[in-house]
Amino acid sequence: MAERALKDFAMFPPRRALLVGGGSWLLLAGCSSPPVQPSQPSFYRNLAQAGARVDAAMAAEMISGYRRNNGRGLVAVDPVLMRVAEAQANAMSGADQVGVRSGPLATRLAGVGFRHGEAVENNSAGYLTLAEAFSGWRDSPPHRANMLNPAVTRIGIATGYRPGSRYRVFWALVLAEPRATA
Repeated sequence: MAERALKDFAMFPPRRALLVGGGSWLLLAGCSSPPVQPSQPSFYRNLAQAGARVDAAMAAEMISGYRRNNGRGLVAVDPVLMRVAEAQANAMSGADQVGVRSGPLATRLAGVGFRHGEAVENNSAGYLTLAEAFSGWRDSPPHRANMLNPAVTRIGIATGYRPGSRYRVFWALVLAEPRATA
């Protein structure tokens, strides 16, 4: 009898057995740990919520991979460009309008002391995830050209959220070539 119980137990490895008085077997269900669920990649995270922030490192990795596949150099996240992108995303979400700016990109970069050569930006809205925004930019000739600009080496990326807007999430991507200060 005990031999059969051991064979039966082997068929159910997640369960635990406990020998109780008199040599009887008692199977305890649910004593094993629940299976670990893989976390969702950050490029699929829905950013249509207050306080949500885009994963800038993942964005740089995605854009760098795309650039590498098209014979271009890699890009890295720049903290100053992150602030410029955040201000742009907030301006658009505040106005509930794509492309609203407080001035030309060169003026905004100079205003924060970022010396640059080439500088371009992608503004968009309505994409809820980084994957969607990247796909939209890749499929738009002017946005694609900005991401593949051979001169740029740094990026800043940010989103602005506006509940109740038809867009909900506003995107700003700033790409630039930094210049050394004289």
